[in-house]
Amino acid sequence: MARARRPDDRNEDRNNGRDDGRDDGRNSDRNDGRNSSGTRDGDRNRNRDREAVEPLDLAGVGIGPFNLSLAALGDGVAGLRCAFFEQRPEFRWHPGLLIEGATLQVPFLADLVTLADPASPWSFLRFLRERERLFPFYFAERFHIERAEYDAYCRWVSERVPGLHFGHRVDAVRWSAERDLFEIDFIRLDALGEVSAPGRAYARNVVLGIGTAPHVPRALRPSAQDPAVPVYHSAEYLDRRAELLAAGHVTVIGSGQSGAEVFLDLLRGRPAGRERLHWLTRSPAFAPMEYSKLGLEHFTPDYTRYFHGLAEPVRDGLLPRQGQLHKAVDAGTLAAVHDELYRRTLELDRGAGVRAGDGGTVGWPDVVLTPGVRVRTAGRGGGSRLELHLEHAEQEERGVLTTDAAVLATGYTERPAEGLLAALDGCVRRDGSGRPLVDAEYRLALDPAVGGSVFVQNAERHTHGVGAPDLGLAAHRSAVILNAVTGRESYPLPRRTAFTTFGLREGSAAAADGGAADAGRSATVSV
Repeated sequence: MARARRPDDRNEDRNNGRDDGRDDGRNSDRNDGRNSSGTRDGDRNRNRDREAVEPLDLAGVGIGPFNLSLAALGDGVAGLRCAFFEQRPEFRWHPGLLIEGATLQVPFLADLVTLADPASPWSFLRFLRERERLFPFYFAERFHIERAEYDAYCRWVSERVPGLHFGHRVDAVRWSAERDLFEIDFIRLDALGEVSAPGRAYARNVVLGIGTAPHVPRALRPSAQDPAVPVYHSAEYLDRRAELLAAGHVTVIGSGQSGAEVFLDLLRGRPAGRERLHWLTRSPAFAPMEYSKLGLEHFTPDYTRYFHGLAEPVRDGLLPRQGQLHKAVDAGTLAAVHDELYRRTLELDRGAGVRAGDGGTVGWPDVVLTPGVRVRTAGRGGGSRLELHLEHAEQEERGVLTTDAAVLATGYTERPAEGLLAALDGCVRRDGSGRPLVDAEYRLALDPAVGGSVFVQNAERHTHGVGAPDLGLAAHRSAVILNAVTGRESYPLPRRTAFTTFGLREGSAAAADGGAADAGRSATVSV
């Protein structure tokens, strides 16, 4: 199996190369591609020892949806030796946000494999058939499935795809010039998460899929770290839901999809007229996400290639202006919030016996929704209550809101990989802002002394654009990586994926160092 070739390996023939479920003990002891069902413990240990010695073609760090997609598609490549390591005991996908009725914002075709290999045995439709729900799903006519069902599908895949090692924490990745391989140091964890035994694997290539971490704004960090103050990130919402429903007054901060879903769930769970809810956001409005068909073409491989070919300053200036593509709220969720608020006005009117024309007061829910507000500072307001010091941008006014609990729907940030790649730090080429350069095949630009490749998943927004965290591009990115690892077209990729032509220069290839290709070049446009 050939190692991944880099763009500068032009003299080599690429065609000659080849290519969050329950953990019941099957996952962590799988070997490099064989099903371990029925294998004796002694055989498992021998397989594990052999895997630690025999080099892998690809070692993955982290098992979220993106590396799970890579593992599932990699399972279909003959002769490819893969292993993926995850410190958690089982697959879990945003468990704190699997709110009843909440759906994905991408169609079910954006599963782990279908957009790269519709015939894969790891597709969502195959999962439905295995669960004998294919006909009910057909009649349900659901294009957007519930988050809980997507999580169940991913767990189903994670329990069956070979080469997944849960309960394995990777601590370091380094390049061994002597072996001409990457060394991956990991720790096996027991059921309680305690250290069990150290281990090491060797691989020609590595892919990082370490995911994101909840983001807490600086002004709210002291309160979020104070165990006496009920300030929680939306990532742990379901774990805190009963406590939040019982709280006297609750404030939701943030107007993305998670914020809207949390607010709607709290609204539905609190009595009419005594909701005592605030929903605050820095955004100028509770606005819907861009969901037009042509707008969605920003989440295609065509746009990814276009964005990657732009100059670094242009990319950096473009990303902050694209919030409506991924940071806003699904229009259906906003409509559901409004419908619930309106329904409560009717309920309150009936309860108060107000009749039209009798001069009575129309009943309104005890809810405040305020956009254009930022939290300047926060601190205790007596006991366990929280004081939020607010500033309204347009009014240029300040105020204080005292609340009993707060939910921070403030998004996520990419987990830094510097600690994991500390031994490679001097080998990673960086852009003008100190960020790793990532080439068009999702590979870090490394010093030529490093013979292998390190790929990244969902850590390349600065080079590949808004589609980096999008589930709809997962299968395509996995296919690109597998084609690079195998040195051949293991998965044929479409030549065109959008009706929109995003620039004057068609098929502009980005430079290998992650910068723009031929920036400023004139183009002749045929009409």
